[in-house]
Amino acid sequence: MAREVTLEKTRNIGIMAHIDAGKTTTTERILYYTGITHRMGEVHDGAATMDWMEQEQERGITITAAATTCYWKSHRINIIDTPGHVDFTMEVERSLRVLDGAVAVFDGVAGVEPQTETVWHQATRYHVPRICFVNKMDRVGANFERCVEMIRERLGAIPAVVQLPLGVEDDHRGVIDLIRMHALVWDEDSLGAKYDIIDIPADMTAEAALARETLLNVATGIDGADDLTEQVLAGGEIDPLLIIRALHLGTVQNLIVPILCGTALRNKGVQPLLDAVIDFLPSPTEVPPVVGVEPGKDKEVIRKASDEEPFAALAFKIQSDAYGLLTWFRVYSGKITAGETVLNVGKNKRERMSRIVRMHANKREDVKTVYAGNIAAAVGLKFAQTGDTLTDLKHPLLLETMQIPEPVIERAIEAKTKADEDKLTASLAKLAIEDPTFHTGTDSETGQMLIRGMGELHLEVQVERLRREFKVDANVGKPMVAYRETISATAESEGKFIRQSGGRGQYGHAIVRVEPNTIGAGFAFVDETKGGVIPREFIKPIEQGVQEGMNRGVLLGYPLVDIKATLVGGSFHEVDSSEMAFKIAGSMAFREACELATPVLLEPMMATEVVTPDEFVGEVVGDLNRRRGKVRQIGLRGNAQVIDAWVPLGEMFGYSTDLRSASQGRASYTMQFDHYEPVPSQVTEVILNRGRY
Repeated sequence: MAREVTLEKTRNIGIMAHIDAGKTTTTERILYYTGITHRMGEVHDGAATMDWMEQEQERGITITAAATTCYWKSHRINIIDTPGHVDFTMEVERSLRVLDGAVAVFDGVAGVEPQTETVWHQATRYHVPRICFVNKMDRVGANFERCVEMIRERLGAIPAVVQLPLGVEDDHRGVIDLIRMHALVWDEDSLGAKYDIIDIPADMTAEAALARETLLNVATGIDGADDLTEQVLAGGEIDPLLIIRALHLGTVQNLIVPILCGTALRNKGVQPLLDAVIDFLPSPTEVPPVVGVEPGKDKEVIRKASDEEPFAALAFKIQSDAYGLLTWFRVYSGKITAGETVLNVGKNKRERMSRIVRMHANKREDVKTVYAGNIAAAVGLKFAQTGDTLTDLKHPLLLETMQIPEPVIERAIEAKTKADEDKLTASLAKLAIEDPTFHTGTDSETGQMLIRGMGELHLEVQVERLRREFKVDANVGKPMVAYRETISATAESEGKFIRQSGGRGQYGHAIVRVEPNTIGAGFAFVDETKGGVIPREFIKPIEQGVQEGMNRGVLLGYPLVDIKATLVGGSFHEVDSSEMAFKIAGSMAFREACELATPVLLEPMMATEVVTPDEFVGEVVGDLNRRRGKVRQIGLRGNAQVIDAWVPLGEMFGYSTDLRSASQGRASYTMQFDHYEPVPSQVTEVILNRGRY
């Protein structure tokens, strides 16, 4: 089977934004206008193609990333529609890891919202070029200029405004194209499939001319735009293709972000957005070649986006359904045909690609061969997990994996019946394989099974999936905060592990000093003995014992963070010393030293944004203060006040109900994990007296 389109005509993009900005609606319109679907699915009706899960349809939000493929002007566009809720940020993380470009969707009224900043910074970390679509220009309070300014100020981007809205709110009819200097007005009778090209209205010619001049200033400032600069300086007609080429160069290099506008729900602005995806975002050949490491060596290996290179792909998502496990992968180089065997490099296991499918939301289309630059899924891989590298058997390399955030909330869970106990364990294991931010475990003190995740909604959805997909009913405890522990002083202690039971015994002796490490620096181990008093072969076991001690704190057993441990002394026995003895001695010394180093409980602080009418600001701020919140700023957004605060997660359970009561149902809020802070001493006492559960 030959390649459908060339690499140069392939685009891999993600649609990303804050919740309710209109990502899924935009994607639905793209599918309609490209002929993939023949009716427009609406999120609010629970009929969106890309929101195929029952929970998504019921809640009206995207929970899991969904992939599809469409074609526009002889180009193939692979699209991943990502969630906007912070609890499912890992779906965005792993999607951005394998994409070449992204469309950031903004609410024309709200502008840059908290989760927008999060996904923007994720895209920056992976060097993903972006274009912006300011959506909902038909809503009351929509303000295009303010959105552009927020993109500049809050996201630190250089905007290249390529369109202006033609009217706003109820008067929004279309857009003004600043590249070609004409206006587009959509025909509502054709559901936006047709539009007319007209002259720019007289009352907007001055504004459009000024915006065009600003756009040309941005475009001519990009390296490689010499031809455009010459035409601008000559003062004659300017070739639109030169402007597009300059903006393309700037976007691919992450220097600028082209900005478009429209209203996806009212079917305006989507076709020019598709044009912009082709014109401005990179093909797989325009992004830097993927770099990996040869297994067992530090040697770097570069693979170019080419069908002729050896096969290399990254498994970025595992999906469990009634037919088994589905492994989504992005092919960076080479090609793979169904039936071939590949190497799972990290696990050093062979995997047979018996069946390969192209995904369209939850529908599958069997394909024989997948080529470089494309995204597909394999059915029934046995060992693959999120972040694994799949390669040609003879040319292995290990690709960089992705960052997985730590859970901040946990709940106890138990099967309702004895018969369901084994089924519950197996089902939770499947969910954990599918979602790297969903952790399961057992509390060593109480024996209770725990589930951990990114928020209340995250865990609610997983428990609901247990019931619906795996037919397991479970009792779930109240949400509990996933605290952390650290130390606030320096202390030193020794650990001795000595056993004598006839014959060879066990002897390990280590002296360890602990001290606070820089916030966010994690764990550090230093050996000051330099192998003098303890043989070198026993230093690593001591470090392993200390690291294991980090897993369980001394106050309530939560993991320890940000500690520097230094091995300062010890002794050994020529006959009885062993690696196991020194590992235990290191763990004992570390734990005792932490108990002496004034241990501190840390709590997750949530960046919380409350949008409320003016008359409720006082009550909302007072309530946040009662919850030990720290109000950072209060600003105006449209006709509403926006309160930006840090609030401890432990004080936010049930907040949505309280906020509705305090504001007559007119206020809304979002929150996401920001950082850990020490718990005040009086609150620590309450938590310690209450215990972990």
